[in-house]
Amino acid sequence: MQYRYKGLTKEGKKAKGVLVANSLDEAKSILKSKGIFYQSLDEAGEGGSLLSNMKKRPMSGALMSAFSKELSSYLESGMTIVTALKLMHNQHKGEKKYSSFIEEVKKMLEEGKNLYVALNSQSVYELPDFFLQSINVSGQSGKMGDVLSTMAQFFSSQGEVKKQAKSAMVYPAFIFFVAIGMSAFLIAFVVPKITQIFEDTGQELPGITQFILSLSDFLINYWMFVILGLIAIVALFQFSYAKIESFRKKIDTMLLKLPVIGDIIQNYELGRFSYILSLMLDSGVSYAQAVNLASTTFNNRALKDLFDKAATKVIEGNKLSVALYRTKGVAIKRNFMQSLALGEESSSVASVLKSMAKLYNEENRDKIKTLLGLMEPIMMLFIGGIVGTIVLAMLLPIFSMNLGAQQ
Repeated sequence: MQYRYKGLTKEGKKAKGVLVANSLDEAKSILKSKGIFYQSLDEAGEGGSLLSNMKKRPMSGALMSAFSKELSSYLESGMTIVTALKLMHNQHKGEKKYSSFIEEVKKMLEEGKNLYVALNSQSVYELPDFFLQSINVSGQSGKMGDVLSTMAQFFSSQGEVKKQAKSAMVYPAFIFFVAIGMSAFLIAFVVPKITQIFEDTGQELPGITQFILSLSDFLINYWMFVILGLIAIVALFQFSYAKIESFRKKIDTMLLKLPVIGDIIQNYELGRFSYILSLMLDSGVSYAQAVNLASTTFNNRALKDLFDKAATKVIEGNKLSVALYRTKGVAIKRNFMQSLALGEESSSVASVLKSMAKLYNEENRDKIKTLLGLMEPIMMLFIGGIVGTIVLAMLLPIFSMNLGAQQ
């Protein structure tokens, strides 16, 4: 149970916080041992626990990597967990939220809780289930330092992958906005000036010119409604994607079917699943539990739905490769299915999946380079097509006027 307290220290300073205890008497004993004279001590209760969970925010991958790496290095040097956390707390006093997180964990360890309970009970950050379960099992098997070190490498590599993906999208996004900006400038400022010439001649205009002129008039008169409409569409899409499960699943399924992009998404998702599953198996987590926890890490809803159903069958006693084969859903890469089946047959799932994760990361590097190579000419053609269409629409009537004058 969690208990909230307010009181004074021996030095007369105010103290308040949350502690974990099995009973009110135990909570009082903990405060007494810490030299805190409590003024109020109440059970947090379900409402307090819910409020605490609502305040939690997921810890970033970079911070997870830094925490795991720093703690593992101290443990491998022979320090106790409490001593290591005291050092970490002193080193990160300037980082208010992170310092509070370390302080809460340290206090619970000093109260006799293990690291798993402390990390699970703290009220600052929401931590992934697979991370907590790996800590829980590794603490019992004496592999805490090794598991934390591996976790640090995992979160660091995931951060690198995300950086690569963001970097890959910077250039295409820049070119796209340049194209939209140039088109808007031509339609809003250049086309209206040329329009006056056509109106004075009374000449019949080609269809493409009439379309551009109508588009220009519409954008000039209703540009605010166009912008608001685009914002509304984007907001509606984001809301639907976040809140409507069936809509998100359809979009995610469609993304998996796109050339190159679909392969990159599936490589990333399967690579992360493979690494997490192998990491948990190395930590000592049972196969069925590891599969169930690793399945929760998918971002793509189509893949998550497939693996959630398969994980249920694994708990019932089936092999994951067989469960995936018998479950309806998106098509999984053949090399993943074959490697998984081979690993299950030879009882070497962890090592096989770790190799698959490395393979998918290397594949994605090559595919992102290929995608960038394709995007450059495509975006240049996109800009050229828009600008060329506008210029052609304006020049066609002028050419017609010149031909008419010569005849």
